[in-house]
Amino acid sequence: MKRRPILIEVDEHGRLVLPPEVARRFGLQKGARLRLEEDENVLRLSRSSASLARVNIEPTNICNLDCRTCMRNVWDEPPGNMSSETFARILEGVRQCDPLPRLFFGGFGEPLSHPRILEMLAAAKALGVTVELITNGILLDERLCRELIALRLDRLWVSLDGATPESYADVRLGAALPQVLANLARLRDLKRQTYSREPRLAIAFVAMRRNIAQLPEILRIGRSLGAEGYSISNVLPHTPELQEEILYRRALYIADMTVSEYQPLVSLPRVDINDQTTEGLINLLKGYGVFQLAGQEVSPGYDRCPFIEKGSLSIRWDGSVAPCLPLLHDHESYLDDRLRRSHAFFIGNINQRGLLEIWNDPAYVALRERLLGFDFSPCTGCNSCEMADANLEDCFGNVQPACGGCLWAQGFIQCP
Repeated sequence: MKRRPILIEVDEHGRLVLPPEVARRFGLQKGARLRLEEDENVLRLSRSSASLARVNIEPTNICNLDCRTCMRNVWDEPPGNMSSETFARILEGVRQCDPLPRLFFGGFGEPLSHPRILEMLAAAKALGVTVELITNGILLDERLCRELIALRLDRLWVSLDGATPESYADVRLGAALPQVLANLARLRDLKRQTYSREPRLAIAFVAMRRNIAQLPEILRIGRSLGAEGYSISNVLPHTPELQEEILYRRALYIADMTVSEYQPLVSLPRVDINDQTTEGLINLLKGYGVFQLAGQEVSPGYDRCPFIEKGSLSIRWDGSVAPCLPLLHDHESYLDDRLRRSHAFFIGNINQRGLLEIWNDPAYVALRERLLGFDFSPCTGCNSCEMADANLEDCFGNVQPACGGCLWAQGFIQCP
């Protein structure tokens, strides 16, 4: 559905006047701070850092697969499921939010393996919020498909990293692709039989050297299953083996994608992607220019925290609250050739403090504003001193979390 533009006015004092429903939805209240970016003809405003718009919930850190790409391969943490008491505390906090945030069930385990996941989803939907869940799709049997349809889960994300049984098993370390595709085909057919559009299907794909050529086939499979969206991310290399799989080694050292003599602006029209245009467009992209498409700049995604821009926080299975998904667990990964240790960072625990109490804590408000401005050392592009070995401090004087080496903030890794 095409979104119609919203016309706003400038009052006699030169202030922008927004429709009240828009201001409320984006948390634009008195005193709110926003990120403003300007292009030649456009001003872009981010969501207010004061507005809680999304809660990421990790129901469990237990999984039925052992994927080579998973953070769980490089941590030493006990397994655990979120308790009913902890989840009730989350819902209690969500009820107090205005407007209500969306809830995303994910994290670093398989949500459908939680023994009470259907009860959790039903309780979340009863609040009237938008609810999403990500899964590897193996546990989507007929009973579960019918339950998700009856609950009217808003969106179901399914991870697919290979288009053939062999390539899927190469990443997911389990020969389950035929089963996953059969489960999704059943979900599609049951939705048709019940005249239901929910849950809307979306596909998450982790791109590597070994599987990037299969992305077009992943898109084709998704269309056949009724997928309405795709999220494509680079791999976060937790091991030396994955370090050889990254697709962004050169891009790590391009520190600023602004228009300059080194990064020219390339304005593209809308164009068909076919045999005649593909080679030229690919060669153009290799130049690392700054691009406009039909007059709209394609955002480079540099020095901006996607979790802050979504107005989100993340809650681990034990109730620990972090600013983002990557800070839920200690883990290691490679920043080019340097092994980097990311230490978990928490701003509270939902079992001890209310959700809005944690969200409005002055120290957390200050952290969100710092992330909005993103005044951190450029560890991703520099990566030349021992401070880049961890997220504990940087040469600008920032202490944990020092986010200059975060690949999410530099647009390389993304979550649905």
